[in-house]
Amino acid sequence: MLRGFGDLEAEIMDRFWAWGRPATVRRVVDDLRRERAVAYTTVTTVADILHTKGWLRRDKVGRAWMYEPTCTREEYTARLMHQALETSQDRAGALLHFVDRISGDEASALLAALAQPRSTDAR
Repeated sequence: MLRGFGDLEAEIMDRFWAWGRPATVRRVVDDLRRERAVAYTTVTTVADILHTKGWLRRDKVGRAWMYEPTCTREEYTARLMHQALETSQDRAGALLHFVDRISGDEASALLAALAQPRSTDAR
């Protein structure tokens, strides 16, 4: 079952998605410390957990692990949305409520996405 990230997991993933390239735990810690105190060992543990869960891949470079996300932020968001939809017994009704609450720009983006050819592995 897919679940949303915890607070620190989300902060770490946000950084990797924003940077768009692999990074070490040291880089993540240094960036996080601009906003709050966090221990290097805590970030190491959370990065390892994210790796174990399949959200980060890692490669050893020298003595350090270089981490990077296994999916984009948009793919992660789509998985969460799909999981939420699966909890409803009336998916059409849930979709109607969703569409009722989106902005005009979001509705236009949704219509454009629906007009695109779909890949067979989009499920």
